[in-house]
Amino acid sequence: MLANGITLEVKREGEAVYKKLPGLKEVPEIGVEPEKVDNTTLEDTVKQSELGIGDPGEMEYKFKYTNNGADCPYRVLRELAESKEVASYRETLPDGTKFEFDAQSNVKIGGGGVNAAIEFSLALGLQSDIVVTDPS
Repeated sequence: MLANGITLEVKREGEAVYKKLPGLKEVPEIGVEPEKVDNTTLEDTVKQSELGIGDPGEMEYKFKYTNNGADCPYRVLRELAESKEVASYRETLPDGTKFEFDAQSNVKIGGGGVNAAIEFSLALGLQSDIVVTDPS
């Protein structure tokens, strides 16, 4: 399956419906990697480990930069970042698989150069578990 067609949506607290964020160019790996916790005793002959809590890693999305209206993704996401508001996000894959989670956000505009498109990135700080819904 190609990545083409992946969408990201956002819903502020109190809103009933997710709003699609157009211009998505790149998505991060999604999931958690549990921390390996050493639990070796002096009687063990090999290291003993347990899996601890998960770390989602860097959740950073890249978007095409446009700032052409109050409802453009750059302004919507920048406002969320400036307010430090926790919002709900939903990433949907082309096959219908959905990942829903709550996060705080940070937005920054990327650099530029000759013949290079300007992008902005959305970095998310996870505030909930990631709920996966399989396609029907």
